[in-house]
Amino acid sequence: MTYIPLSGLSLRDIEYVVAVDDLRNFSRAAERCGVSQAGLSEQVRKLEALLDITLFERSRRHVAPTPDGARLIALGREVLAAARAMVEAARARTGPLEGLLRIGVIATLGPYYVPSLLPLLRRAYPELKLQLTESLTAPMLKKLRQDEIDLLIAALPIAGDTFDCAPIFEEPFLGVFPRDHKLTQRRKLTVEDLSGPDLLLLEDGHCLRDQALAICSMAPQHDEQRLATSLEMLWHMIGAGEGYSLIPQLALRNRAEWKDLVVTRPLDDASRTIGLVWRKSDPRGPAFEDFARFLRENPPEGCTPPPSEKL
Repeated sequence: MTYIPLSGLSLRDIEYVVAVDDLRNFSRAAERCGVSQAGLSEQVRKLEALLDITLFERSRRHVAPTPDGARLIALGREVLAAARAMVEAARARTGPLEGLLRIGVIATLGPYYVPSLLPLLRRAYPELKLQLTESLTAPMLKKLRQDEIDLLIAALPIAGDTFDCAPIFEEPFLGVFPRDHKLTQRRKLTVEDLSGPDLLLLEDGHCLRDQALAICSMAPQHDEQRLATSLEMLWHMIGAGEGYSLIPQLALRNRAEWKDLVVTRPLDDASRTIGLVWRKSDPRGPAFEDFARFLRENPPEGCTPPPSEKL
């Protein structure tokens, strides 16, 4: 067996290889890693020469790991995870909520919760430097799994056994209707009243779409139904008179200019649980529990702490 000195391996080279595997594109991998494409490609070639293995099958339009490459890249991911755990353990000794904290927020919550959250955090955690990211739930969970973010604020529950979750507040849903819709004539509505053909939904991938369908006990709608690409577009579609939907409480803020176009109605027992999510392997877990407790004690206006059975 050929001896390969460990000094020839670097964590940076392993990061390059994992980035290429994630993105299946050398140019985008180089952009993620902050290096030139030529530099990244050269380091990958040197690593292949060191290991005497071709890690990737390459063509002008196709990049994919070889069978041997897939096996070694999986091991490389374990090496990176162990190295990150080492750094996080060292960080935990000197104050886990000091310095940089990378927080992801789901798109149907971020624009409405973050403006009130930031002043709260600056007062309570003055040594904290925040880096915020917003996207759909699935991409955010992938970023969390790959240690591209430290925490995720999302709607619970979260599937999988690699994450720990802590509820932080309950956010009510309200029914939002075009002003002349027949349902606005009723002062009190239940979720069953909304399970009709005029219910507007977000596109696949938004957890709010699944929550609306579950709350209204409905199956996914037909392909020809118009779907909104974002919560803001959903709001515009309601204002245009295309139908109605469930809108989370925080997204109703600063909508005075819509008062002549839409009407809101409270709904019985319609809410979502917002929680904090982190990797089970993160040694800062106890500090994140304390952080979640702080957020529970300071719910945003219009929301309430989660009921005790969810804690």
